[in-house]
Amino acid sequence: MPNKPDLDKLFKAIADPTRREIIYLLAIVSASLTINEISDKFPASRQAITKHIKILQDADLLKIEKKGRESYCYAKAESLRHVQDWMNLYQKFWTSKLDDLESFLDSN
Repeated sequence: MPNKPDLDKLFKAIADPTRREIIYLLAIVSASLTINEISDKFPASRQAITKHIKILQDADLLKIEKKGRESYCYAKAESLRHVQDWMNLYQKFWTSKLDDLESFLDSN
């Protein structure tokens, strides 16, 4: 994998329910929203939402573009594929272990 993702940053970013909701919001609208439009959707302060957005940007889960005086946020949910890939490794492991257990139980 040429661009190895920083899984620690990804997991930190998605660990917080507000950040997950921001990603969801941007993915659902399939368009950009300004930081003000995003912060209007949450009871937290604009400053708190800006910090969440920075963490999401650092984890490569959203992109910010300046247009005039406004900053527009776009979802980059494809980065979540790295989390899915990591989880798939463990799914294969546990599926194998459970298949072995089933075979053992069937033979006894």
